[in-house]
Amino acid sequence: MQNKTIIVTGANTGMGLATTIELAKKGIHVIMACRDTKRGNEAKEKAMEESNSTNISLYQCDLGSMESISKFADQIKEDFDKIDGLINNAGVVSLKHTKTEDGFESMTGVNHLGHFLLTHLLLDVLKKSEQARIINVASGAYKAGTLDYNDMHFNNRSFNVIKGYGQSKLCNILFTLELNKHLEGTNVSTFALHPGAVSTSLGVDRQTGFGEKVHLLLRPFFLTSEEGAETAIYLATEPKIDHLSGRYFYKKKLQPTKYNKVNEDEAKKLWDWSIKELGMEHKAIEEVAP
Repeated sequence: MQNKTIIVTGANTGMGLATTIELAKKGIHVIMACRDTKRGNEAKEKAMEESNSTNISLYQCDLGSMESISKFADQIKEDFDKIDGLINNAGVVSLKHTKTEDGFESMTGVNHLGHFLLTHLLLDVLKKSEQARIINVASGAYKAGTLDYNDMHFNNRSFNVIKGYGQSKLCNILFTLELNKHLEGTNVSTFALHPGAVSTSLGVDRQTGFGEKVHLLLRPFFLTSEEGAETAIYLATEPKIDHLSGRYFYKKKLQPTKYNKVNEDEAKKLWDWSIKELGMEHKAIEEVAP
């Protein structure tokens, strides 16, 4: 693990911070991708102290901004010859119907589209690793999600936090399923997981704060940051699981997806919608293909 470099998004709190600390303890160079550099630096100091490692870097990346994501990816590709892992952990929960600066509903925009774009932009450096992993942090809340490709941003559909968050987590699982197809023949594998993460690992609502109501609504889907980190770390570092690429895990074990929306046809529809939504029609497929 001494020569490995892994990116963790949303690395300054909760599961992201716990993941950073445990990876650093293993001798891995961890890149903390954080929206807020002040909080990120505070978390970096804590991570270095608790892991007894100085091999931790901090980069600014706002998953709610296509511009910020692109700048982050460009900087990573300039600074590193290869990346061995990408843990798409950052997540937000919004009580109100809010949008990102690019006009996407906040939870789908950050939790899915932001990571979809970031993953595509980093594929070149991931493919340079001998064995790279892309880990998408989903949630058991995916079962509350429904997809309407004519109104994914809830401009006309009724909105609440469960619908919005559930949709974004369903997208994480479907993205993993379809991404695996496009990675066939490469040295990159991908996995989704239910972290069992406490709600404090989720980003604060950018306008309303992250109050008790959200904790109460989403508590059934969460356990602890440490338990969630265990599964993410396992998927990022376990050498003998590449044949399980595309699958969904919980507590380091395969977890069946008990929802009829999780299927290959739906995954392909989401992939096509995401590429169109991000304006990537002419370059995304070429970048992902073996």
